[in-house]
Amino acid sequence: MKFGELGEASVEHDGAAPAQGKDDSRERPTEAGAATERSEREEREDDRGRERGGQRGAQRGGCRRGGGQRGGNAPRTKLFLEGRYLKHTRDLPQTVFFCPECKGHPRRRKGCERCEGFGKLTKDSVQELVAWVVGKAFGTRKNKFHGAGREDVDVRMLGRGRPFVLELADPKVFDLDLAELEAEVNRRNEGRMEIQGLHYSEKKRVVELKETHHAKEYGALVELAEPVGIEAFERLQGERHAIVQKTPERVAHRRADKDRERWIEFLSVEPRSEDGRQYYVTLRTQHGTYVKEVLSGEDGATRPSLTEWLGVPARCAALDVLAILDSDGAPEVVHARPPAFGAGLD
Repeated sequence: MKFGELGEASVEHDGAAPAQGKDDSRERPTEAGAATERSEREEREDDRGRERGGQRGAQRGGCRRGGGQRGGNAPRTKLFLEGRYLKHTRDLPQTVFFCPECKGHPRRRKGCERCEGFGKLTKDSVQELVAWVVGKAFGTRKNKFHGAGREDVDVRMLGRGRPFVLELADPKVFDLDLAELEAEVNRRNEGRMEIQGLHYSEKKRVVELKETHHAKEYGALVELAEPVGIEAFERLQGERHAIVQKTPERVAHRRADKDRERWIEFLSVEPRSEDGRQYYVTLRTQHGTYVKEVLSGEDGATRPSLTEWLGVPARCAALDVLAILDSDGAPEVVHARPPAFGAGLD
């Protein structure tokens, strides 16, 4: 789909139109016959004056190919692209994972022991892997990545993927084939991550992604300290359990310390070892549920927990997000790539 087919929904302009070129020409005299007294030389000077004035006006307005800049570094144009990403590895954060000590600052990171001068705690992220390809094609490095929630670095995102909007600031190119860009992102990151359904979007979708509550379906590999029969798991299925969670220690530095009431549902269970110590459990949870703590209990910070229900210590050995759902746990409406112009017409 071409950018021009989308109208105004995909691009946001952050300022007024550039100032019109100043016209230095003088009014033509109204007296009869005065025009004949002007020489060709004076007319050429007037034309040059108009041209110089137009150039000055364009410079003040910041006119450049594809949007350019106005008044310094403030972007004039923003472009929004929407899609879904899948993450197949357990070492990839959603957005740039800056070092919490030096914050990636060019000077402070040089002596930082936490990141050893790298400025980040991971080599790359979903945001970077997508933006390196898409941003380069649109002629800009400035971008923001907005996801419908996020998973931990060591959690895979499977199923149909997680919705996201990539916001590009000050793009220089617009007439691009997004299907080709999507294929290029996936080719470069085969086995690590992929994106699906890339299409033009609009700013309001960022707000919708951030403010909409999504229940989720998870698959967890659970390891137990002692053998437990599968019957103990099966008794938990078929009902929605209410739990209360305190803020886990692992996120206490960025989350308020409070009690959260949530619900969970156990959907299925499969044994993964002959000694009864390892099971693969699928469960559905309310938005904002800390799933790892639902399984372990974190020394009573989550109650009840799988540890409490089974009567033996349990821990989450591996976790996958299997589906993003609506707020009550039903399948969500997928915003897919819109049909091409004229599709469906005879």
